[in-house]
Amino acid sequence: MASVGGVAGSLPVTPQTESMGKPPLPRRIGDFARRNEQGAWRGTGWVAVVLPLAALVFAVSVLAVKAWPAIRVNGMYFLYGRDWTYGNGYGAVVHTDGVAHAQGAHFGAWAIIWGTLVSSGFAIIIAVPLSIGAAFALTERMPTWISRPLGFTIEILAGIPSVVIGLWGILTFGPWLAQHVYPVIANNMPDVPILQYFRNPVGEGEGLMSASIVLALMIVPIIASTTRDLFSQVPPLPKEGASALGMTDWEVANKVTLPWVRSGIIGATVLGLGRALGETIAIAMIGGASLQIPHTAYLPFTTVAATILSQLDGALADGTGFAVATLAELALVLAVISVAVNLIARLIVNRTGRVGAPVGGA
Repeated sequence: MASVGGVAGSLPVTPQTESMGKPPLPRRIGDFARRNEQGAWRGTGWVAVVLPLAALVFAVSVLAVKAWPAIRVNGMYFLYGRDWTYGNGYGAVVHTDGVAHAQGAHFGAWAIIWGTLVSSGFAIIIAVPLSIGAAFALTERMPTWISRPLGFTIEILAGIPSVVIGLWGILTFGPWLAQHVYPVIANNMPDVPILQYFRNPVGEGEGLMSASIVLALMIVPIIASTTRDLFSQVPPLPKEGASALGMTDWEVANKVTLPWVRSGIIGATVLGLGRALGETIAIAMIGGASLQIPHTAYLPFTTVAATILSQLDGALADGTGFAVATLAELALVLAVISVAVNLIARLIVNRTGRVGAPVGGA
């Protein structure tokens, strides 16, 4: 009688997968990826965290190395001095502390640093209320069929090249302000010492105030788009509860909506401030490229980024390389200012950040 399953005493049949040898290469790669998935994600995360920090350290280090000869010669005068002179490029080369530079070269960047800080400050003062108001109107006051296209339009404004905005500012917007807006402001400004800076002369539209307004228009889309997304994430129940308690629309916005997203608004403001600090071509076209502190808010000025752009060609003509080192020192100052602004903003966010709606808080 035949036995079931084969002849008695014979070896078991070899499985088909073992007789076929190694699995295909794609399958082996997939198995390897699944076995090491956690380690791969961990390594990718470390790279994503370390790479931006490494890029920042590398950029600042390169600037510091390039700027070191200028730092040795210019000293602290670079931060508070107002004399920016390349010296006699055709005269004898002078050595100071072992660094070669043109005779009579003297660099003080206070007027440039002042222009950068003041123009960015004016731009933030103008842009933040406009951005918050626009975001609040889009999310709280307008119907969807209007708010969506308007919000899309604001986002499109962020993508317009700065050279286009600069050309519009120098040819159209700045002269219009100088003819129709600045005279009204200057003639009706109260006789207060701190406000005398906004009196005559009003210039021709090329200067600090025109550049600040254009900067504000450039950073409004960044702040407004971020703030709009933050407002849309506020839960409706706290706002409805505040309205049920008898609060007006302004009180609801002031005591519920704004405190709820306060940290995010600070972060959006820092993003806009970073754009304002580093804006180059538009300021170079509208600012006027003056290396002096203007006597009124309407006269020409310059910033760090605009100065580097406008004077790099001339600095490359310096055979000693000292002028290029000075521009590298100027860029290093701008990098330090940007990092300091972000650190201060982070401290403010950490101190003001809250969880939940601070309804009725002080």
